[in-house]
Amino acid sequence: MKIKLIVAAVAVAMATTACSKQAADEQISPVTVSSQAASATTQLTQSVLDKIGHTLEIRYRVVTNVPDENCDKEVGNGRCFLAEIDLTSAIDINNKDWSIYYSQMRPIQSIVGDEFDITRVQGDLHKITPAAGFKGLKKGEKTTIQFRGELWQLSEIDGMPNYYIAAEGLEPVIISSTQLAVDAETGMEVRPYVDAYTNSETQYKRRETDKLEWATSSVLYNNNLNTPVDAVLAENSILPTPAKVKLKAGELPVSLDAGLNVELNDVGAAAVSAALQRLARIGVKQSAKGVKTELLPLTTSTSAGQYHLDISAEGIQIFAADDAGFSYGLASIASLVNTETLAVNPIFIDDEPRYDFRGMHVDVSRNFHSKQLILDLLDQMAAYKLNKLHLHMADDEGWRLEINGLPELTDIGSKRCHDLSEDTCLLPQLGSGPFSDAKVNGYYSKADYIEILQYANARQIQVIPSMDMPGHSRAAIKSMEARYRTLMAADKTEEAKQYLLSDSDDKTVYSSIQYYNDNTLNVCMESTFTFIDKVIDEIAALHKQAGVPLDLYHIGADETAGAWIESPVCKAFIANNDKGVKSMDELGAYFIERTSQLLANKGIEAAGWSDGMSHTRPENMPKKVQSNIWDVVAHGGHKRAHQQANLGWEAVLGQPEVLYFDFPYEADPKEHGYYWASRNTNSQKIHSFMPGNLPANAEQWTDIENLPFEADDTVIKDEAGNVVSGPLKATVKFAGIQGQLWSETVRSDDVAEYMMFPRVMMLAERAWHKPNWEVPYQYQGAVYNQQSGFFTEEMRAAQASDWYRIANTLGAKELLKLDKANIAYRVPTPGAVIKDGKLFANVIFPGLDIEYRSAGGQWQAYAEGVTVTAPVEVRVIAADGNRKGRTLVVK
Repeated sequence: MKIKLIVAAVAVAMATTACSKQAADEQISPVTVSSQAASATTQLTQSVLDKIGHTLEIRYRVVTNVPDENCDKEVGNGRCFLAEIDLTSAIDINNKDWSIYYSQMRPIQSIVGDEFDITRVQGDLHKITPAAGFKGLKKGEKTTIQFRGELWQLSEIDGMPNYYIAAEGLEPVIISSTQLAVDAETGMEVRPYVDAYTNSETQYKRRETDKLEWATSSVLYNNNLNTPVDAVLAENSILPTPAKVKLKAGELPVSLDAGLNVELNDVGAAAVSAALQRLARIGVKQSAKGVKTELLPLTTSTSAGQYHLDISAEGIQIFAADDAGFSYGLASIASLVNTETLAVNPIFIDDEPRYDFRGMHVDVSRNFHSKQLILDLLDQMAAYKLNKLHLHMADDEGWRLEINGLPELTDIGSKRCHDLSEDTCLLPQLGSGPFSDAKVNGYYSKADYIEILQYANARQIQVIPSMDMPGHSRAAIKSMEARYRTLMAADKTEEAKQYLLSDSDDKTVYSSIQYYNDNTLNVCMESTFTFIDKVIDEIAALHKQAGVPLDLYHIGADETAGAWIESPVCKAFIANNDKGVKSMDELGAYFIERTSQLLANKGIEAAGWSDGMSHTRPENMPKKVQSNIWDVVAHGGHKRAHQQANLGWEAVLGQPEVLYFDFPYEADPKEHGYYWASRNTNSQKIHSFMPGNLPANAEQWTDIENLPFEADDTVIKDEAGNVVSGPLKATVKFAGIQGQLWSETVRSDDVAEYMMFPRVMMLAERAWHKPNWEVPYQYQGAVYNQQSGFFTEEMRAAQASDWYRIANTLGAKELLKLDKANIAYRVPTPGAVIKDGKLFANVIFPGLDIEYRSAGGQWQAYAEGVTVTAPVEVRVIAADGNRKGRTLVVK
């Protein structure tokens, strides 16, 4: 069987769920099962289906990513992978009236053999069914389904969890062998049903040109080799790095053991309460006997968040002109504190942020994340001087905010389950399983959202709500279609049509990047704009109730190429409208322009992703708009960033190869995360980012295959002489930078924190501080590559020295503060080699302890040059000595 699908450049992921109570609790005797199994050819019962679900063993493996002559030459440049699914049943199954549903990351091209069919239902949901040549599943015998899929699968993460078996008239049952487990030591998900990758050449290479090395212990050892283990580097180090620091030489350290005696003066207690709470958490409490700490006005302030911090034996003074400045001053004290000594050296700091916009984006739509995760994140954002939370609450896979008057959005759109009609929930996606009570489902109530807003505001953080549209809108579309059916059944025609987002007569055939053919709002229907107006007004009302005005709203602005073409409503709109829209090609721009103006008329600034925003006509846009730039630098990503900044738009950088925190930390198929733009985004790489000169990063980075690339930042014209791209104008600067956590592969709060931290701290470093090693921008234009020489040896040495300080700061004191806040950050994997029978090991953050053991032995504390016999296992211990990092084998 062959299925023709459009290739995506991104992956989809998994979600964990609980078995149904019936399936988990029902007891089936062996005798009963035997007699039921004997009649399975005539009828499946719930008991038999339960037994199959509980006992069927499924294994998933990628055989090779090397293409062969059977790959579809018309898709993905002829690239395909070969994979297998093993089925081993505990009972004979001869009945064919069942299906196994599961999430498949890459579309299937062909199946080997005639026993099974695999069909795609929608998105990533696939269905395995017995085919004409089905010979039955024999008790204890392995049956293998071999198939080819588009492009490649380079990670164990690609094997989706929560397969489930379904039959007509019966409750579906999760196949237990495909459920996720949690590693007791690391706290991370493991996939016992996925075979480990063993061959870097056939399984971990994208293509023959791929030069990226698997991050084995020896590769990591060489990467870490030059970083000194020197806690002194961390002693007076602050993250993010201040603009100006002057250490008061010759003065004795100031002990904060007795705490701080804070004099607020005219500063409101609520403005600094969160910063004081963090100090208390690391051992520096408020006390009348503590060090006198004065909060005083800074009359010379020129930017939001600026502060002066003066620490001396006589006391501490923080000068600032706004609440944020006082909070940041206290945050810098917390960063200076060593949690063991609770002492700080006398010092003077004059500090202000590089960028006004210092943001973190969290996707709670693909897989839901708890309110507590958001609150904990806000605490850490404030600690490291980040000030924007972009909260992505609606996409294809879920709507996550209660909207007054539209209960269907959360009654239906906030959950996924096995309801193929989608009357009660959305279809399962991302390995979510068949039941609506799975933890990946859920939403924020109005009260929850108000609490988030107020919590953020108390930490000087702006919350930017985002409901993606017109593409990535399937949750909203299906919710409003269910509303329509309910009201039509009640003979309420006009009410049913009021918020409808789709044209039932639209026969357009298209596929989104995640393989949906029904996820795009119909932009020709007035009811679509009635819906948008309603949603924005209700969200604005929640902001008002929280005492935090809605000033910025992210519309997504994604569009789906090919949508609407066969919609009768759109054909009629094109033929007769007063909006100046003359062709189908202009509908995407029309939608973004109209929605942006709708927001502007309400006093709200519109924001959108750079690809969608690039389709607009600037003259039709409000003067003030924000664009989030997510273009890959290795693919010429600086061009769109410069174009949109030159329009006068607020361009916020979010380059995927350094600022997408759902990507793997290191190049290893066991590492969690997507990998379409990068397979190794660790803290050192984020630290190296030069946001003020995007194309100059070509001098220090390679692409996803570890190959050099070139960035041409000169004026480029098309054949007609029109300027296609060019350098920034001399008067233009970017508005800021934003990290992104997309949640397709992130199913739990712990995994979310693992993927974000400690990378969020490096995001803060680059958003706040402009280093002296960044290559100055060439406004006249330049071409950058690994031989162009703008990034001098002196700059490279300064960058390395700066990294050594930051790496030791994280290892010596900052990660321990995350432990005290109960943040499940990633404990790194160690570097290690065996030389002449002796073990040598290191870690990216010096100061963290390393352990080793021989096969079957006990874990022991590592000491440099200890005598060992290969193979040896090594791992890193969290700063507080409790959690463990993933174990690597040294051969």
